[in-house]
Amino acid sequence: MTRIVVLLAVLISALMSTIPAQAAQLYRWVDDKGRVEWRDTPPPANAKAKKVEQRSVGGSSIETSTLPYSMQQAVRNFPVTLYINDCGEACDKARAHLTRRGIPFTQKNPQHDVDTHKKLTDGGMEVPLLFIGRERLKGYLETSWDASLDAAGYLRQPVPGYVAPKPPAAPAAKPPAPPPTAAAPDSAEPVPAPAQ
Repeated sequence: MTRIVVLLAVLISALMSTIPAQAAQLYRWVDDKGRVEWRDTPPPANAKAKKVEQRSVGGSSIETSTLPYSMQQAVRNFPVTLYINDCGEACDKARAHLTRRGIPFTQKNPQHDVDTHKKLTDGGMEVPLLFIGRERLKGYLETSWDASLDAAGYLRQPVPGYVAPKPPAAPAAKPPAPPPTAAAPDSAEPVPAPAQ
């Protein structure tokens, strides 16, 4: 008999732990004497409450990132930025390498900010260019990229559910300048030349 009671108690506690806690309602208001009141019931009808706020308080759940803690630390301490453009096979392999490993990265096109890119490369325009934190890797070489990513704490396999970032959209082309308007032949005023 005691075995059944113990088994039943274990079963009930297991079921209770799987049921999420109900969200509780809290009410906050300031009474007529300026005191802040917090209660699980609304203020009484005869209370002269000012600015009543109703808040929901959930159970004891903790929100976490979809990334494991070690990966969160790597992303925070050694963010990955990949500079590529349409350079062909090397740029395609570089992007595919980071995607295959599941590395969260920012992709930038050096053509969109040439001056900054030249500062990063000591005057060059090399791509692909990978930054892992402050470490700079010019060109694509799988073994050196893996060694640097491993040292930074990135995982070798993607986290389940990881979605690789999409390449940034190319900036919109500037519309062509409107053609200069010609002055009417009757006009006595000269037409200024278009500014260049």
